[in-house]
Amino acid sequence: MRQRLLWKLLVGHIVPVFTVISLVVWHNIDQRAGEYLRLLEERYHTSPVEPHRLFLADIHHNMVWGAISTLGLTLVLTYLLTRWVLRPLFQITAITRQVADGNYSERVNVVSRYEVGQLADAFNHMAENLEKIEKLRKNMVADIAHELRTPLTNLRGYLEGLSDEVIPPSPETFRMLEQEVLRLVNLVEDLQQLAKADAAKVFLDRQELSLHELLGQIMDLYRPNFQEKGIEVLWSLGPDTDRLTADRDKLLQAIRNLADNAWKYTPSQGGVRIVTERKDNGITTAFINSGAIVSEQDIPFIFERFFRADRSRSRDGGGAGIGLAIVKELIEAHGGAVGFESGVDGTRVWFRLP
Repeated sequence: MRQRLLWKLLVGHIVPVFTVISLVVWHNIDQRAGEYLRLLEERYHTSPVEPHRLFLADIHHNMVWGAISTLGLTLVLTYLLTRWVLRPLFQITAITRQVADGNYSERVNVVSRYEVGQLADAFNHMAENLEKIEKLRKNMVADIAHELRTPLTNLRGYLEGLSDEVIPPSPETFRMLEQEVLRLVNLVEDLQQLAKADAAKVFLDRQELSLHELLGQIMDLYRPNFQEKGIEVLWSLGPDTDRLTADRDKLLQAIRNLADNAWKYTPSQGGVRIVTERKDNGITTAFINSGAIVSEQDIPFIFERFFRADRSRSRDGGGAGIGLAIVKELIEAHGGAVGFESGVDGTRVWFRLP
């Protein structure tokens, strides 16, 4: 492909143009020489046919070799220049085959800052994103397998014990089996909510809402959970941050997931602060809670599906890592944005709606 493209550019463009120019010059020289011959015949009444023929033969000879030399030099210089310019395209072709085979680590060497160089930059950016997505996909598959394996293993063990009459069919045993089944049900519901969040842009029922009312409704629902852990909830609702236009059910789902996240990850006797503020580009709502600091390398992946900063914890300690991914999909469906910060002052999860 590499040589074919080069020779197509060279033979298909330079040779025809050079040939046409040479023929035009050849024709003009013959025409001008004929005019001079007729002028000599009319003015001096002589007919130098043989000198004229020798002159044209010499001119044609020099033109042929000059054209061949110039064409050869032009082809060599153009070949080298074209090869240098098209080098990123050849690299992109080779790396694309590797990407198709699942290797996302290769990058194109950018040799120009113009159109071809910009194409190489865009290709490198695409390959980098594909590598990140592939890594997240593998992690997601591993996480789903882990989330399903634990309750299914427990169910299998208890059912085999009941079948072999090793475990007595007591109410405690059935309650334990019910808890494992509920784990699977909750996981399926989380996945279903995530699928609905993906399609939220198509099914938004926008209406004017009270943000403060929705926050109070969800926090009232979670009040027993916070009280059980001794978590203090503080409010800081800014002026002109109440009214906005959004889908009520989807915004409630996003707020519920943030409240659930704050309750799960705030340690006992800790604190949660809910802050709203108006900025030029919309209303920002933040849930700030005390607790462990999330490392800088994990923050960019917080809103990814099935991502958990502490991969060793169980579902009892925090869930499958879908909640924040649902928040991101729902808020971005409204044209908003989400963010996450973590430091000594606490962990801050926020969303902004226009």
